[in-house]
Amino acid sequence: MSAPYNAANSGGSNLGPTSKALNDRIKDDVEKLKAENPSMPVPVDLVTTSASGLDPNISPEAALFQVPRVAKARGLPEERVRQLVAEHAQGRLAGLLGEPRVNVLALNLALDAASK
Repeated sequence: MSAPYNAANSGGSNLGPTSKALNDRIKDDVEKLKAENPSMPVPVDLVTTSASGLDPNISPEAALFQVPRVAKARGLPEERVRQLVAEHAQGRLAGLLGEPRVNVLALNLALDAASK
């Protein structure tokens, strides 16, 4: 039976901070990302996940880390992609609450428009 939507993808792994499987996965992910962009430190949110895995936002650092790959895939200059990331970065609510973030959907829509 075909299952085009698998809700299990939005579930957490239930692996704790002392889990060898989790630590091995994170180490592997960090090494892959270092190879992709060796000139920047790997942002933690690119190798960890939330409980749902469905967060609409990433950190500005995570968005900037991916600029070379996204620019190449979209056929855009890196500077233009950096500019769009900056335009879609949001600060803390009232300057105090939450973390700085970039809404991935809004940024992707802007990248779509810039690619046309």
